[in-house]
Amino acid sequence: MAAIVATLMYLPAGIAMVLVLKLFGISFEAAVTFGGAFNTLPGLFAWWLLAFAGSCVYAVCAFPWGEKVLAWPRKK
Repeated sequence: MAAIVATLMYLPAGIAMVLVLKLFGISFEAAVTFGGAFNTLPGLFAWWLLAFAGSCVYAVCAFPWGEKVLAWPRKK
């Protein structure tokens, strides 16, 4: 569930990030590469991992962990 949420929010969050960075005069390339620490592709993967970490927290909070929800319906 967390991987799906991270992938679905990746593009809209990236577009919002570009717009906010434009306001502060920071280039998209500098943000994606973490100031030149990574190349573009590993930088994008690192951003996805950050989104995935946030999505894991969301999945833990949103997943119904109760036994009544996960139990197979039993006939009485």
